[in-house]
Amino acid sequence: METLRRVMLLIIGGMLGLLLTVSVPSAQAPSEGADPGTTATEDLSDGARLGPPEDDTVPLQEPDEESMTEPDLRTDSKPDVADGLTAEPTMNGRMATVPEVDRQSTRHFLSSFKLPDQLEFAGQKVPLDKWHVRERIEYEFYQFLAAEGESIIIAKRTGRCFPPVERKLAAAGLPDDLKYMLLVESKCVAAAFSRARASGPWQFVRSTAKRFKLKSNRWRDERRNLERSTDAAIKYLRHLKEVMGDWSLAMAAYNAGETKIRKKLKAQKVNDYWKLHHVRETMRYVPRMIAAKEIFSQPEKYLGLTTDELYAPLETESVTVRIKKRKQHLALIAERYGTYFLELKRLNPELRRAYLPRGTYQLKVPKQDCPHGCFQQDHAP
Repeated sequence: METLRRVMLLIIGGMLGLLLTVSVPSAQAPSEGADPGTTATEDLSDGARLGPPEDDTVPLQEPDEESMTEPDLRTDSKPDVADGLTAEPTMNGRMATVPEVDRQSTRHFLSSFKLPDQLEFAGQKVPLDKWHVRERIEYEFYQFLAAEGESIIIAKRTGRCFPPVERKLAAAGLPDDLKYMLLVESKCVAAAFSRARASGPWQFVRSTAKRFKLKSNRWRDERRNLERSTDAAIKYLRHLKEVMGDWSLAMAAYNAGETKIRKKLKAQKVNDYWKLHHVRETMRYVPRMIAAKEIFSQPEKYLGLTTDELYAPLETESVTVRIKKRKQHLALIAERYGTYFLELKRLNPELRRAYLPRGTYQLKVPKQDCPHGCFQQDHAP
């Protein structure tokens, strides 16, 4: 009997243990990354809290009526937004302000500018009725417009370099249009220097400069002086016009040399620049001049520049400088006339060195009576 009772107690104890194991559920779901074959069990140790929170915890508050009010998402309800902004609903139902997009802007093409049907240069009508003439001029026309940034700077420079040239051309009785040669030759840069060793705004080579009394040595190069080189260019162009017969051929001879042009005309049995076949540079030379006149005579139309935006002529005066020492640095001369080395060099581009030897010179300096400084407005390119 005793043995039977012990067996019955063991069976009852095992059944109770089995019932307790089945009736206690898992305390939490498996954590992310845990082995799916295992189950997290509830911590029944002394530190685990199975009852209500202790007194020091903050109880949850019931929401009031205002916090439970649903947002008004009706289409006729519009929030206040600043001018130029549009309110649009977001994914979570709230309203966001976004700027309006201007969809009216149009893209401008170079082709919106057209070469006129009639052109004139130096008093001569341009034969645009010849197909290759129009194409050659249009090529140069759109090349200038495509390089808009450089063309704007060139146009601005005309305000500074054209006035003295215009006065000299008018006094000599030559066409005012010849001033556009400066833009093709040097872009109005006094110290311009080419691969052919031509220098100055009119791009004289040494032999031609010597022929027209422009001095050039290691200290000074008068080819770079705008006034003196313009005087020489006027003499040369007048001579070429007499020899070649018209201004187009005269300008071609200025570019390539009168001897070469005469030989080409004779060999090809023509006497018209527009019928002459020559090297690419000479064939582009006159068309480029004509295109330059069309664009730079109307900078507001083609480049958006008003006359007031062109660089203003510099206010200078000519002074006589006598150097008694063997040589003197230009910085000392500049200081004497209230300026500085860089400005003196820019005003006198014919000066090739930082020194001048013993002698007497005529130099440009800022006008001494200019209020607030003559060159504060000067945006040098």
